[in-house]
Amino acid sequence: QVQLVESGGGLVQPGGSLRLSCAASGLTFSNVALSWLRQSPGKGLEWISEILTGSASTYSTASVKGRFTISRDDAKSMLYLQMSSLKAEDTAVYHCALGSEATWTLVGAWGQGTQVTVST
Repeated sequence: QVQLVESGGGLVQPGGSLRLSCAASGLTFSNVALSWLRQSPGKGLEWISEILTGSASTYSTASVKGRFTISRDDAKSMLYLQMSSLKAEDTAVYHCALGSEATWTLVGAWGQGTQVTVST
């Protein structure tokens, strides 16, 4: 049974940084593409970043490009999202998910999420 557990969220001021983590179990971690999603208040799930197998390729949506960095540690079955220059509009619940931008809805597996609030 696949489990994805996010951590690292919290309250941060605009311009600040946070590092989110996602611990995965129940799968061959190194064989899967992974994504970060987020859900802002009143909105649906939004894909924001992906990392393919072997960490060879990463892609991010325009709104976070240059500010967020996705990475993975296959030896530890961990996925990370380093977030910097945070803005109020980054406030959301952040989820890690199996799959890429093209496939995460088909796979349908993501964690419970961790809340990130950007506010003074």
